[in-house]
Amino acid sequence: MTDADTALLLARIQFAFTISFHFIFPAFSIGLASYLAVLEALWLKTGKDHYLNLFKYWLKIFAIAFAMGVVSGIVMTYQFGTNWSVFSDKAGPIIGPLMAYEVLTAFFLEAGFLGVMLFGLERVGKKLHFLATCMVAIGTAISAFWILSVNSWMHTPVGWAMNDKGQFVPAAPWIEIIFNPSFPYRLVHTVIAAYLTTALVVGGVGAWHLLRRHATAEVKTMFSMAMWMAALVAPVQIVVGDLHGLNTLEHQPAKVMAMEGHYESHPNGAPLALFGIPDDEEERLKYAIEIPKLSSLILKHDPNAPLAGLKTIPKENRPPASIVFWSFRVMVGLGMLMLLLGLFSLFARVRRKLYDWKLLHRFALVMSPAGFVAVIAGWITTEVGRQPFVIYNLLRTADARAPIDAPAVATSLLVFVITYFLVFGTGTIYILRLMKKPPHPGESAPAHAPIRTAGITPSPSMHRHGGANARPDQNEEAR
Repeated sequence: MTDADTALLLARIQFAFTISFHFIFPAFSIGLASYLAVLEALWLKTGKDHYLNLFKYWLKIFAIAFAMGVVSGIVMTYQFGTNWSVFSDKAGPIIGPLMAYEVLTAFFLEAGFLGVMLFGLERVGKKLHFLATCMVAIGTAISAFWILSVNSWMHTPVGWAMNDKGQFVPAAPWIEIIFNPSFPYRLVHTVIAAYLTTALVVGGVGAWHLLRRHATAEVKTMFSMAMWMAALVAPVQIVVGDLHGLNTLEHQPAKVMAMEGHYESHPNGAPLALFGIPDDEEERLKYAIEIPKLSSLILKHDPNAPLAGLKTIPKENRPPASIVFWSFRVMVGLGMLMLLLGLFSLFARVRRKLYDWKLLHRFALVMSPAGFVAVIAGWITTEVGRQPFVIYNLLRTADARAPIDAPAVATSLLVFVITYFLVFGTGTIYILRLMKKPPHPGESAPAHAPIRTAGITPSPSMHRHGGANARPDQNEEAR
């Protein structure tokens, strides 16, 4: 392997690491922001305090997750100017404006209302605070809109032309570029995944406290709402995923071939490989366990429909099938478990055992991180399946990297790994500590939450200035 190949591999590993770490937080905060808006709306409509207590409980967790998402996102974007400067130069006339729209709309909207949402519950009117919460939730959705539009254009580029500098420039109305062929499917699929991720976390926290016999109104409410989301949205996600797969087959057939493990073409109907070991060197799926014609039925809605295989594509243009094959199965397998959890909760609800069945609670607790694993597996399927192109069929990944030496990339990668695990690991541990405590009557908002980090207790001056809640009972519970 040459120095250039090593630098390319390290740059790809670095981007995969940082974007995987980053997407964990938006996948949670997008859904959690909407959940907070629903909780506050229910409190305003019904006046029931347990909705307000839940709102304050999850608001503190949202604040930390949102902050870590912003920080990790800023760090990630610097790589466009360091490891991928050639890509930035060539695709900048199209990618740049779309990223700017995200800042001008979503980021400013979130920044403008986030402070009111976090610290204004007891300082502004109820309606204004609810407006701020809704604006933050809308801002997270708008952010997803623009980021996914950029990503989708890289998968299905349209409306472009090449100028005399070798750059991609707009050659069609922006609406055509923004709403490129894969964008609607990817947007809906990703946002639903964020809602499911949040529901599983909320449900897992509720299940944890039910197992610990903390069956308060707040705990029951959060668990019930999460199980409704799993039961109603998981089937929708499966349908949306099927439509997204059909769109991918139309525009990126090599990705679907790798997902299915199809090296050979099947003129009379392709089997669905449940398991197997893809071998790119021998160009076959070893030890395959297959269901005849089911792949054609799923992808073409006709069991006898022909499907082409990877052998119809030049080797230099194929994605690595082994990675895509298994990441896809991880995503689908977890999706089926989410559906099973939702159905199990419906059965328990009908039997009036939703808060009593320990098996359901243990299942929900085990599934609480499944959403994060599924979204990462989905992104691996999407991005590795696009290889060897960074802009599909137009710009190769190897031609998009910056002329930077391997030792420099390795050094920055090592720094990223150490820093991310220290900083974001600490933040994650703190979130888990907050989740470990059950929500309770009189739950404090972030501006009044007890501060106890690394053994440091609030000082009297902090109590006087509102930096921590001075109530002895809440400080005792923080201990």
